[in-house]
Amino acid sequence: MKKKSILPLVTVTMLATALLGGCANKTESTTTNEATPTEAVKEGNSYAGQTISGEVTEIDGDTISMTPEGEEDDISFTVNDDVEITREGMGQPSGMSSDGSSTTPPEMPNGEAPSNNGGQSDDSSSDSNTPPEKPDGEAPSGNSGQSGDSSSNSNTPPEKPDGEAPSGNGGQSGDSSSDSNTPPEMPDGEAPSGNGGQSGDSSSDNSSNSSSDNSSDSNTPPEMPDGEAPSGNAPGGDMATSTDASLTDIQVGDTIQVTFDDDGTVTAIVISNGNAGGGAPGQPGGGNSGGVESYDAVSEYTTDADVDGETFESTGTDENAIHVYDGANVKLNNITVTRSSEESSGGDNSSFYGVGAAILTTDGQTTITNSTITTDADGAAGAFAYGDGTVYISDSTIRTTGNTAGGIHAAGGGTLYAWDLDVKTDGNSSAAIRSDRGGGTMVVDGGTYTSNGTGSPAVYSTADIAINDATLTANGSEAVCIEGLNSLRLFDTDLTGNMSDDSQNDCTWNVILYQSMSGDSEVGNSTFEMDGGSLTAKNGGMFYTTNTESTFILNDVDITYADDNDFFLRCTGNNNQRGWGTSGSNGADCKFTAIDQDMEGDVIWDSISQLDFYMTGDSTLTGAITDDETYAGNGGDGYCNVYIEKGSTWTVTGDSTLTNLYCAGTITDASGKTVTIVGTDGTVYVQGTSSYTITVDSFSTSVDTSDAESTTSFSDYAVTQP
Repeated sequence: MKKKSILPLVTVTMLATALLGGCANKTESTTTNEATPTEAVKEGNSYAGQTISGEVTEIDGDTISMTPEGEEDDISFTVNDDVEITREGMGQPSGMSSDGSSTTPPEMPNGEAPSNNGGQSDDSSSDSNTPPEKPDGEAPSGNSGQSGDSSSNSNTPPEKPDGEAPSGNGGQSGDSSSDSNTPPEMPDGEAPSGNGGQSGDSSSDNSSNSSSDNSSDSNTPPEMPDGEAPSGNAPGGDMATSTDASLTDIQVGDTIQVTFDDDGTVTAIVISNGNAGGGAPGQPGGGNSGGVESYDAVSEYTTDADVDGETFESTGTDENAIHVYDGANVKLNNITVTRSSEESSGGDNSSFYGVGAAILTTDGQTTITNSTITTDADGAAGAFAYGDGTVYISDSTIRTTGNTAGGIHAAGGGTLYAWDLDVKTDGNSSAAIRSDRGGGTMVVDGGTYTSNGTGSPAVYSTADIAINDATLTANGSEAVCIEGLNSLRLFDTDLTGNMSDDSQNDCTWNVILYQSMSGDSEVGNSTFEMDGGSLTAKNGGMFYTTNTESTFILNDVDITYADDNDFFLRCTGNNNQRGWGTSGSNGADCKFTAIDQDMEGDVIWDSISQLDFYMTGDSTLTGAITDDETYAGNGGDGYCNVYIEKGSTWTVTGDSTLTNLYCAGTITDASGKTVTIVGTDGTVYVQGTSSYTITVDSFSTSVDTSDAESTTSFSDYAVTQP
């Protein structure tokens, strides 16, 4: 990359995530740059009076080089004693030790803190293991409330809002076909928690040394969409806190915020990618570690192998029972895998890289059939696909009881396909279907997936996930958490959530689409699609979106609401207790499309959000549409536009306020009375007989629903079972 120098002294204010195990105190800086602010301006500093964010690319003594978000060229600056350096984050969640060695945080935004920013992910595509292509879909227009370039390839996603927090940025996938057991290298500066994999000789008698070509025309999955999996923090965690830091705390790969004064001089630096441990939905907690240099495993496979009827047992700390790498194609049939350890730490190394998982594939293909996997250790996922690893698993049973121990798991660009599994997780931050930093692709066809722990949604998506004809149940968390530029598409699937109330949350939800700003998922549009099947909430409202762009598509879903049913859809800013954006500007930009869909409950929006709500086919909504400015700060230019196609009906249950109403359908109250529609300028568009009034900026009986979304098909994602 080209570099341009900013010669003046630099002070950067950073809004960064705090390290779980505590932060280093600010120490004396080393050298100073003798260039004056005037000289710096002459050198072309265009950032005077601004705060910018970017990724650190090089550190040379007291000189830092970084790539600002949205730009290609690097800038560099010198840090002197006057530069204020801080690390800002979520604070230490409860239940975690100060060293981050034992983490049991919930997995969703209902109490889990986000983790570190990750480094850049390399091209990990493989001709034989390329995941299915993502369907085309247009992101909603307008501000998402998020800062940063959403096209960045360096981030990875988190894991559910009800306690499962997404983790930081994903590590680099890179070429993992090395002669040793070394997995794809983690980016410099990443601070995943938990004990990393131990280095040393981990070879076993069962391992082979030569790699082989595992490509197969018959098993080649559909092509993966262009772009890299998003990363991001899941909802949850303690209130944001800032701590003093020093130049030595900044590492290559870190995301920082730099503040320049009016003369172009850097005044403050904020490290924004530290690990807060315990994260938001779907995010595991953990301490700060330097990354994974190698994995320990009982059985390692580096060449093709067929295994039938064998038993594998792992009791080591942060140990894998089976590790497949170096491009090996391994078939495991009718095997039994048990993994137990009281000393395993779980945390980020487990969540991001698969340390301690029962079966881990980092480079190669693993096919698992008719098998039983049981784990009782923190971080011990059942089956884990990372980097260039692809897992095919069918007709098998998975049971996990530890924290941060998902059932099936993909991260770092890994690919996992599942058929007819029976999966149950009991730990906190242990989604039954889980993804994390670096994302990837998961396709699930049939089966039963149940999570019982706090912060453990049925599905935590920081990846592109498609599920067909399955039963998904979260007994102690929201049903689904999606963060950042990621998606979950459900076809003929039964989904249930039961999230507990939490004082840190603005509301209680069943499905959340958000951006935690932790760096675990790439900033961009979150997509939730549900075609057929059923959706049940046992507590709180149904859909919540905040601090992100989001797309909802519902087609003829059988919905059962909680007794309190606080709302059908909430599209607003948030109180920022979990660090989700900046208060007063962390709204959502949402497109919601209902197709032949019956809906009950209020639709809530605010002026820092943008909502386009489409009712198409024979859709119905029973509820009010209200403007709630509680978390909108000084307000904004947001809107709520409602489009009601002929054949659709809105049954109004209270006075409503929206921006533009386009209605070719029917609007009445519950008694069938006509509702008055009046403009903000006093214009009476419809004089009704109901006691309710709808206030709008404009009203039209002409409706254009051409921008409404349509459903995709599971066939767009399915692959042939090996």
